[in-house]
Amino acid sequence: MSQIVTGEAVALDLRVARIGSRSVAAVIDMFARGVLLFALSFVFGELATVDSAAAIAIFIFLYVCVLVGYPVAFETLWRGRTPGKSAMGLRVVRDDGGPIRFRHALIRGLLGAVVELPGVTLFIAPVISSLVSERGKRLGDYAAGTIVIQERVPGRTMAAVPMPPPLAHWASTLDLSRVDNNLALGIRSFFERSNELAPQARDQLGHSLISAVLAVTSPPPPSDAPAWAVLAAVLAERRRRDEMRLQQQRQMVARASAAPGAPAWQGQPAAHSGW
Repeated sequence: MSQIVTGEAVALDLRVARIGSRSVAAVIDMFARGVLLFALSFVFGELATVDSAAAIAIFIFLYVCVLVGYPVAFETLWRGRTPGKSAMGLRVVRDDGGPIRFRHALIRGLLGAVVELPGVTLFIAPVISSLVSERGKRLGDYAAGTIVIQERVPGRTMAAVPMPPPLAHWASTLDLSRVDNNLALGIRSFFERSNELAPQARDQLGHSLISAVLAVTSPPPPSDAPAWAVLAAVLAERRRRDEMRLQQQRQMVARASAAPGAPAWQGQPAAHSGW
């Protein structure tokens, strides 16, 4: 994450794109450029079938147009995206987090074609620049005052924490009325991040959570139950009760809507003047 201060002095935390995702996006765009150049060469090649010099001139013109015009056109019209960046969930923005304009895209496109072209620096300059920069900036980003951010991050889903069978009966007798959402979210986060935490930090967090749970629940768990099992049982039982409550509400709504002779206005908001 990188903190960006906007022109209104508002601090934004944005995920800056790194060289890995940007490299994949660049490969996709290179392939798209090649397809576009081949298609244009095929269309305009008929105009220079006689004169070889004209054919070379047309090819160079098309090459420059595709090399520079492709990123400039897409980033200007698509709010900082190209097909490659869109596929990787990336977008170019200004240093203050605002959308880029034509001049930003043009500067980036020209620097990319003239300095960062494979034939000039063999991608060495943009790679070194991205690795050295804290925000992953390449030379074109420095000149244009832009950065590339990660808009779309692959989601990480976690299966529901299961109920430990030996604690199922004890959990069914629990009073969970004082287990609020913050505590439940903390327990779930503990299970999600347990593999990422150091053993000492994991033990400290687990101890604080079990102390908080025991302070607001009753009856106490079996003396031989490990802390992680108690936390899992509390979370699983709370989820089970929430699901049962939601199912009962749905059944009540279904029965009410299917009841014969229900007034026509039932379930509709009342009309009040001035609302």
